[in-house]
Order: sequence, then structure tokens, then C-alpha cells
Amino acid sequence: MHIFPTPILQTPRLILRDVCESDWQHILYLRSDPQVNALVNRPLSKTKEDAIAFIKKVAEDNKAEKIAYWGIVLPETNRVLGSICLWKFSEDRKTAEVGYDLSVAAQGKGYMTEALQAVLEFGFTKLGLTTVEAYTQSNNAASVRLLGKFGFDLLADRKDKTNELNAVYVLNAADVSSQKDSPAIRPNAG
Repeated sequence: MHIFPTPILQTPRLILRDVCESDWQHILYLRSDPQVNALVNRPLSKTKEDAIAFIKKVAEDNKAEKIAYWGIVLPETNRVLGSICLWKFSEDRKTAEVGYDLSVAAQGKGYMTEALQAVLEFGFTKLGLTTVEAYTQSNNAASVRLLGKFGFDLLADRKDKTNELNAVYVLNAADVSSQKDSPAIRPNAG
């Protein structure tokens, strides 16, 4: 089952929604800040035009069902404080990669835990994914801890071909369904 455009997801404290051109300042910050990007291998945005071009590319890729991308927003401000996505879908649409970033001021508050839980539930229950992969640098302690909370396993024998510093982690739907007592991931009740 394909669910595009990307639906709005809600957590106890957050709204995950599409990003739009009016979010350009927040996207520019996320894609240019040295601290946010210290452990990410991607081209940095430098201008308003770069940020808007990225937002437009995300919209095109979403329409083409290549990505499900959410801005992470506090409802009281409607300000994007991070992003999370499912992308790099396998040809059979059973595997996707999760990617995420978060503003420095929002780190350490559990926001990404809430966002990742919502996106994993969406991916496994609505998109029918059987596997979600994550690529993160081994020295990115916060990201490694986050993935560990959800039961992602390190694939020590698999390397990221585009970034030799990245470790590859994987979470299988079968492992999630066997974690009935896990507070991190639960199927939606409806």
C-alpha cells in the first residue's frame, strides 16, 4: 500500500508535516549549521535559494513516491526544528532508509525519539515495510543510542559505499512485532 502525499503524523508533543517554501529559513539552518551537519555527509545549503530548491526537490520526490519527508514541528510554534524521512526505497518497496536531523537547541529533549517512533510505525504498518535501514557515523553517539532504543542492529559486515565513516543499522518488522513489551514501538490501534 502506498500512502502519498506524506500524511501528517502526530506524537504527544509534535506534528510531523510536509515542509513548504515558508519553512526555508529553518531548512537552511538544518542544512547549513556546522553542529547539525558535523556527522552528516551531504552538500550544505548556503542561501535562501538553496533551501527553497531543496524543499522543491523534496516535493517532487514525494510526488514521485521516492521519499516520505516530514518537518518536525512543535504545534505551538509551527516552526520546523528538525526533519525525518523514509527514502531509498527498494524496488519491491519493502525496505527503506530512515534519515533525520534536529536543531541543536532541540536536541536532548526526546523529540527525535517521538518522531522516529511515529515514522517507524507508519513505515511498518501503513507502507508495509519489512525492513528499515539507518546509516550513521559510528562516532555519532546520540544517533547510535537512538537507534538502539528501537532495537536496530549493527550490520558489522556491511559498509556504506558512499561514506566509509558510516555504520549500517537495520530494523526488521519481524523483530518489532516480537517486542510486545517494548515501549518504543507499538502498532497503531486503529
